[in-house]
Amino acid sequence: MPKAKHEADKEEIGYEAAREQLAEIVRQLESGEVPLSQAVELWEQAEKLAAQCQSWLDAAKTRIEEMKTPDQV
Repeated sequence: MPKAKHEADKEEIGYEAAREQLAEIVRQLESGEVPLSQAVELWEQAEKLAAQCQSWLDAAKTRIEEMKTPDQV
């Protein structure tokens, strides 16, 4: 069986690209036309992408919080 075309852990991608890959995976899964074995692979990949996106968002939030002056908090 061919590998899924989205390989999140094979290369470093940016937030926007990861979100687009995640959206594409959701479209594929929602179509209902993906065989079960491929759907499981896509789901696992989506979990990794979602975790990476959340990590980027958390880091950005931390940076913003650190830049605030005490009277802005």
